[in-house]
Amino acid sequence: MQQSNFAAFAVDPGAIRSCLRRFTFIWLENGRSFWFFPTFVGRTSVAGWRWRGNRWVFYGTDLNRISSFQCV
Repeated sequence: MQQSNFAAFAVDPGAIRSCLRRFTFIWLENGRSFWFFPTFVGRTSVAGWRWRGNRWVFYGTDLNRISSFQCV
């Protein structure tokens, strides 16, 4: 079994800041994905409203848990 050499990088706060107050689709490192409406971006975290099936709930996560994102 080969071991790959890779480094995990956090999402850049400057990049996701452009998605503030915009509907954003988030893909996490653990494979989960969801709609998100960010209202705060810090140096290492993001917070806002996450769609949970039938309602919006407040949610926050570390930027290093986000694999990728796309805002509309």
